[in-house]
Amino acid sequence: MQRERFIFILLVLMPLCSILANGNNNHFQPLDVFDLERGADPQISPDGQQIVYARSFFDIMTDKSRSNLWTIQVDGSEHRPLTSGNQSDYSPRWSPDGKRLIYVSSIDGASQIYMYWLDTRQTARLTNLTHSPQGITWSPDGKWIAFSMFVPSKTKSFAKMPDKPKGATWAPPAKYIDKMIYRADGGGFLEDGYNHIFILSADGGTARQLTSGDYNHGGTLSWTPDNRHIIFSANRHENGEYEPVNSEIYEVSVENGEIKALTTRNGPDDSPKVSPDGKQIAYIGYDDRLQGYQLRRLYVMNRDGSNPKLIPDQLDRSFENPIWDAKSKGLYCQYDDEGDIKVAHISLDGNAKEIVSGVGGLSVGRPYAGGSYSASGDNTIAYTYSRPDRPADIGVVKSGSNSPKRLTSLNEDLFSHKQLGALEEIWYESSFDQRRIQGWIVKPPDFDPAKKYPLLLEIHGGPFATYGPFFAAEIQLFAAAGYVVLYTNPRGSTSYGEEFGNLIHHNYPGEDYDDLMSGVDAVIAKGYVDENRLFVTGGSGGGVLSAWIVGKTDRFRAAVVAKPVINWYSFVLTSDGYNFYYKYWFPGFPWDHAEHYLKRSPLSLVGNVSTPTMLLTGEADYRTPMSESEQYYQALKLRKVETALVRIPEASHGIASRPSNLIEKVANILAWFEKYDKQ
Repeated sequence: MQRERFIFILLVLMPLCSILANGNNNHFQPLDVFDLERGADPQISPDGQQIVYARSFFDIMTDKSRSNLWTIQVDGSEHRPLTSGNQSDYSPRWSPDGKRLIYVSSIDGASQIYMYWLDTRQTARLTNLTHSPQGITWSPDGKWIAFSMFVPSKTKSFAKMPDKPKGATWAPPAKYIDKMIYRADGGGFLEDGYNHIFILSADGGTARQLTSGDYNHGGTLSWTPDNRHIIFSANRHENGEYEPVNSEIYEVSVENGEIKALTTRNGPDDSPKVSPDGKQIAYIGYDDRLQGYQLRRLYVMNRDGSNPKLIPDQLDRSFENPIWDAKSKGLYCQYDDEGDIKVAHISLDGNAKEIVSGVGGLSVGRPYAGGSYSASGDNTIAYTYSRPDRPADIGVVKSGSNSPKRLTSLNEDLFSHKQLGALEEIWYESSFDQRRIQGWIVKPPDFDPAKKYPLLLEIHGGPFATYGPFFAAEIQLFAAAGYVVLYTNPRGSTSYGEEFGNLIHHNYPGEDYDDLMSGVDAVIAKGYVDENRLFVTGGSGGGVLSAWIVGKTDRFRAAVVAKPVINWYSFVLTSDGYNFYYKYWFPGFPWDHAEHYLKRSPLSLVGNVSTPTMLLTGEADYRTPMSESEQYYQALKLRKVETALVRIPEASHGIASRPSNLIEKVANILAWFEKYDKQ
């Protein structure tokens, strides 16, 4: 039934979308999205000889992402499944001796923790949990498993209702809300409760809750070598709801649940990792300066929390996922650099050595940076191997080697007979201040430089985010439809240092508009773009900039503004992150700075818009709520500008999390552009 629905959608759009009209099966087609696979979360064994990873795929019948676990030797041999079926198996973690694996699976309906023995290939379910476990972590002696889990609390009632007569049917009871964060994008209205840390015997049994109180605990869990404490990050401050980034590093006693704070500064401290020798704790954080973008730095302190110090570095980049080397002499860290994702080894005196680049490929729809890695006891690195023409595979770099090796080819069955749009990196100067801006051009398959093509400018969200040279289904579908696609990293993008990222601090949208228009001009100058056939789209922060662009210029034939912010005043008071945005992205409360909020709102430019503009947003979007799109749609209607509003049922801010929604999003964008390309 699902496949027939998608075919019907495509047939309806055949007269509109050239990707469907030409019927070229050698090009990437919308239904091909369901055949995409990704290698994710590669975990290398302690001896550095074997890798287990989650192999993600899409189930066309349920329209959902699923994953199974696969193993492979570091020489590329013995690639085989550890689990199979239309369930989600994920978070594989090796025991310290490398003889067992724990993982989370939904095979029995609810997500539970399972154990796999490598010698006998037996599997056992260890838990009967009421909510999904997160951050599963072995104790060093292999006897215990730590994890975090949501624990519901009793729902509060306020007004007492009279008893209804027996058999009567009344309206559902009112929902009484008095907490700061009561709904979240992708989660809807939140159940009352908090995340807490548990431990479980590796032999199974009943999990024991270690933490308590009205605070969320979790994230990265790191055991001390003596198995007596678990190190974690949380915001346990009394005013934590009003200071959402002010987390600290804590220890909790496995014996009695006693909690002790190890850091105290104002700012986020997270991702703690205890060194193998047990003497130090590494973590990521910064001193909060209320900036829209701040670099996440690497710190090390003594095991008891004393002598915290910043590890000096010259990279001017944000770090994540620190992993100690085997000798406790330094750490591996992941960071974004000019759109790429890299892993480096950083010594305790700050000497950084790049180990591998191209760590990515986890974003299916758009070319966002995103990847992961792990390190073995012999310092071999397993990572998500990225290429512009493929989603993530699994790669490895052996200790002391400068030759990364790709181990898997998960999508060759699909792409061996497909011609994709070729990717070209471009650097150009912004007309505003001649600052160098990086971007990428994706050309249609069978590209002919002697022809003239329409140009589609696709803008990333965030705005503090980064695009890179990664496979992206939406970009490839645009290219297959005959468009030259340009995507760039204008000022405000991450991976270029703190100064570049904060050029839009309290100044967004701003000169990032000039960066984007300069990119369009740079591609037109190459001679193969028809400058009278320009189109623009983007989602989230890219939706903001798309709406801003059509308020500043009429050079685009049509625009699709996806899940945008149109009015910053209303956004700050309706978004799920309202306790953050007003003071990190703006100088204060909207009622105290109304002029500033309006000046940066695309709504302030709606009187200039003449470009046919479609709005496209998920109906369950709590990040940039539907009311933002409705304001713009109705304003354009009042001005008699050609417009349309596309509402994606049940979709949150991550519209493309369901493959059919990704297809429907692209189909609507292409249909809208095709309509105005023919006029």
